[in-house]
Amino acid sequence: MVVADLQVVDVEDFIPHRPPFLLVTSVTELVPGREARGFWQLTGEEDFFKGHFPGRPTLPGVLMVESLAQLGAVAVLAMPEYAGSIPLFGGIDRARFRRQVVPGDRLDLAVRMDRLSSRGGRGSGTASVGGEAACQVDLLFVIAPAR
Repeated sequence: MVVADLQVVDVEDFIPHRPPFLLVTSVTELVPGREARGFWQLTGEEDFFKGHFPGRPTLPGVLMVESLAQLGAVAVLAMPEYAGSIPLFGGIDRARFRRQVVPGDRLDLAVRMDRLSSRGGRGSGTASVGGEAACQVDLLFVIAPAR
């Protein structure tokens, strides 16, 4: 099942993250359990830009990784058997940061699940701006029950 054009669907319907730590603006393509595409529109009003770095605001690389993980969580939690669960990091491998991301940029996100089991899995993701890779990473995750 491929779900496309999810502009009208609230990302919060899929994952437990909430502002100010919801780092996905929209999901544009979704194949539950397999892959997802979306984006994070950076406005420049985000608090972290004030201190990272004054006079030269730059998106922290760890937040690029987190945005990819959140999109991956959408792909996993869109499956009925995982709905309502909590996705947790199990590891971050081969993270590479290729370009600076600044206020006003749209960070395009793409994730693919390489392995998924009842307890967790592995995936990979790429974040880009204007077609130019900004971050590439392999993600390991654990699926925990919601309390």
